Amino acid sequence: MLDVRGLSTGYGVSQVLFGVDLTVAEGEVVTLLGRNGMGKTTVLRAIMGLTRAWTGTVHFQSKAIQQLPGYAIARAGVGLVPEGRQIFPTLTVEENLLVTAADRGVSHTPPWTLERVYALFPKLAERDRQRGDQLSGGEQQMLAIARALMTNPRLLILDEATEGLAPLIREEIWQVLEALKHGGESILIVDKHLQALLRIADRHYIMEKGRVVWSGDSVQLAGNSQVQEHYLGI
Repeated sequence: MLDVRGLSTGYGVSQVLFGVDLTVAEGEVVTLLGRNGMGKTTVLRAIMGLTRAWTGTVHFQSKAIQQLPGYAIARAGVGLVPEGRQIFPTLTVEENLLVTAADRGVSHTPPWTLERVYALFPKLAERDRQRGDQLSGGEQQMLAIARALMTNPRLLILDEATEGLAPLIREEIWQVLEALKHGGESILIVDKHLQALLRIADRHYIMEKGRVVWSGDSVQLAGNSQVQEHYLGI
């Protein structure tokens, strides 16, 4: 599904990533972990074409996309839930969902429609006529996820999936992501809540100073307290 090899990039003259490798297989949930400032968001930006790769390759469904603009990568089937949500504040919930809606013809699941995302997020159905800036932070995050799903992506990317959310809302988001996994969605997640990620994800990559320093599955990471303490501060 996604194959990143030797990815290096940065901002201006400052290099942030140094030869990052990662993969996401069809139907797999993968996390990108690490303390703040280690390059996780820059990896996602480079995958999405928002930060241009200096060296290395990004292949999505066997097609090189590292030189494509962001809109072309989105049209190819990569959906992003950005850090900070970035919903359209003056549009209603329904308008936020329809403005980017597209049927990409994903074969392994029925297409995402208003009815389907409202079934996944009943709170959004209750507030479909309210403006984005009238929603709570948790509702805005639900809207950001639903908006990405409405593009019918083959790969869903979430940056800080539950940052700043109350525990009850956070658990709702995790339950939604579990449901998406069971539905066959391919997902790449950045988040800090390790215990929930260990429950949901198949594999994990840990970054430090722009490099992948550890990778493995949930059983390996759960059983390695030294790695958790050294790289994640847990």
